[in-house]
Amino acid sequence: MSKVKYYYDSETLSYRKIERKKRTTFAYASLFLLGTFLFSLIIFFIANLYVESPKEKALNRELQNMELQFQLLNKKMDEAEAVLANVAERDNNIYRVYFEANPIPEEQRRAGFGGINRYRDLEGFDNSKLIIESSKRLDILQKQIVVQSKSLDEITVLAEEKEILLSAIPAIQPVKNEDLTRMASGYGVRTDPFTKVKKMHWGMDFSAPTGTPIYAPGDGIVTRADSRSSGYGKHIRIDHGFGYVSLYAHLHKYNVKKNQKVKRGDIIGFVGNTGRSMGPHLHYEIYKDGKRINPINFYYGSLTAEEFNKLLESASQENQSLD
Repeated sequence: MSKVKYYYDSETLSYRKIERKKRTTFAYASLFLLGTFLFSLIIFFIANLYVESPKEKALNRELQNMELQFQLLNKKMDEAEAVLANVAERDNNIYRVYFEANPIPEEQRRAGFGGINRYRDLEGFDNSKLIIESSKRLDILQKQIVVQSKSLDEITVLAEEKEILLSAIPAIQPVKNEDLTRMASGYGVRTDPFTKVKKMHWGMDFSAPTGTPIYAPGDGIVTRADSRSSGYGKHIRIDHGFGYVSLYAHLHKYNVKKNQKVKRGDIIGFVGNTGRSMGPHLHYEIYKDGKRINPINFYYGSLTAEEFNKLLESASQENQSLD
């Protein structure tokens, strides 16, 4: 039961009961409802600002997880870039140097992507910068891996060719030291045994008894085994590939024939005294790209340092050749 309220009437000098009009009551009720509505609305907005719904909590957790995954991805890319940089350094400064290949320019290894904006679809989001930077790094890393992969493919081919080259290049003395009578004459200006005039001697003369074995200094194919070259008598030529050809003159007899494949160390013939020769010996020449070069530089596969120094001293003497 609501309380009855009174007011003091100064005219009648008495207390009178307060009668509330219906319109006033309605106004108060409306004001109360409006205030309640406004208060509830304020509470609702405050709650939305500071209190997360289950869906918002799930989305925020997903966003935090995504940011964490991108951070982990960037750390992994840091590690991958470090490993790739190490491989690239060895590629340029070890592998390519060894196989005599030009290094890959740094600008080619680290080139980015020009032209159109490849990342337009990733713009306009809260974490667009993070996503775009990570995507750029990943794309550049993938490109660098492709460049390095192609380089290693090239190195593999060069290694195979280098192995073939090392097997083919003339690298041993064609007559063993224990079979030699002496190293008769070297490459350079020598006295001709017939005319006694100094002229260029294009090979090395190894004096040895007739029938002494002659060994192939490297892998190759016999291109000639005949006596149809002036002054050489019975002679053999071996094409080793890579521009190298070796020649063996004044032979007693052959142990190979034309187009035959030979391996380093195979006996290809025997020392003789045929053609323009002053005595049993092997005249040995090496051609590189069609030009005759000094054979003294091609005995690293069979001589010790001491033996090579003795051979170099003998070959340097300006004596008389045997052919």
